[in-house]
Amino acid sequence: MKDASKLLWLVVGLALGGNAVALWVHRPQQARAGTCDRFEDYVMCTGAVATDLRTPMDGVWLLDYRAGKLLGTAIDRAQGKIIGWAEVDLVNEFGIPPRANVHFLMTTGQISGSQAALYVAETTSGKFGVYTMGPRPDGKAGVMIKRHDLVLFRQPPKNE
Repeated sequence: MKDASKLLWLVVGLALGGNAVALWVHRPQQARAGTCDRFEDYVMCTGAVATDLRTPMDGVWLLDYRAGKLLGTAIDRAQGKIIGWAEVDLVNEFGIPPRANVHFLMTTGQISGSQAALYVAETTSGKFGVYTMGPRPDGKAGVMIKRHDLVLFRQPPKNE
């Protein structure tokens, strides 16, 4: 009788252990919200903008492939309105020849509690830029885009 009891508990333990493993392996994945999205010739990212340390603002970056522009704005929390667009000419910034087949990647990263940086890579030229948005230096409403660095992450392909 003791052997039957031990066998019963062994089977129960194996069944419970097997169920625990099955639940652990098939557990639902954590939902992760992204800060970037793309559609056809446009890429959009969001991140914090440090216009005033007391009132952080949400910034929106929009890369327009067709125009070769990087646009940026911030949202006024009090009014819920866009405070004006700043722009960077990426064709000139990255030294891209006219009608070149370009491929941009971009994402944001948090560099402080109230400031995000935008990282832009252009895979054809092999260039990588770092940008932030902040208040305009002239005191007017709106934001300006500041480039912090522009480097090669690899050498461009040689034309044969």
